[in-house]
Amino acid sequence: MNERVNFKKISIHEGPKQSPGFLLWHISTSWRSAIETVLKAFELTHPQFVVLATIGWLTRNGELATQAAIGKLAALDPNTTSQILKGLEHKKLIERIQSTDARAKHPQLTSKGHTTLTNALPAVEHEDVKFFNVITKQEKQQLIQLFQKLNISDGDQE
Repeated sequence: MNERVNFKKISIHEGPKQSPGFLLWHISTSWRSAIETVLKAFELTHPQFVVLATIGWLTRNGELATQAAIGKLAALDPNTTSQILKGLEHKKLIERIQSTDARAKHPQLTSKGHTTLTNALPAVEHEDVKFFNVITKQEKQQLIQLFQKLNISDGDQE
């Protein structure tokens, strides 16, 4: 039996292009593909880059970062954060230093990690500029404000 779906009965949208979720899916997939292409040159996956940049941000003033703080800012669950940290450690981009609490290790960028982030971040931001170039500066600011409003898991990190 070949039943047809009656979208007028089951959806509040006239079609996929009126669905914010569907549009966000398409936009994020396209954007992520562009970013992943850039990151290949640095031998990083997108999640690895996000965690590397998060560590760099959280430790920028000499503070120690916890795995929990890294996961929260990167919007990753603890298991995923742990796996990514292990991968970055294997690549010698981070090291985990022991704290006074024997159970806690604090990820920090190695010299190689610092160099990688210093080169990768501008390349990613350049790709961002290219991707979002189709909207005006004012529209981009409005988009950022909307994203911030939707970002319910937003930490207090600027």
